[in-house]
Amino acid sequence: MRRPLSKSQIVCVSLLWLALCYLVLTKAERIDGMTIVMLVISAALVFIPVYKSIKRINKYLFSEF
Repeated sequence: MRRPLSKSQIVCVSLLWLALCYLVLTKAERIDGMTIVMLVISAALVFIPVYKSIKRINKYLFSEF
């Protein structure tokens, strides 16, 4: 089983994803449906593992009590 992401890794991945979205949205000639779908899919690919990692970290923190 994989270790959960650390808080600094979560912040880094999130900021990199936001920077990528900013570049895509500012450099696109036009924002159409495919661009929006691509951003939604990339958000899912980034934030589902982040959510699972946060959930796993909280489970470890509160299981000691």
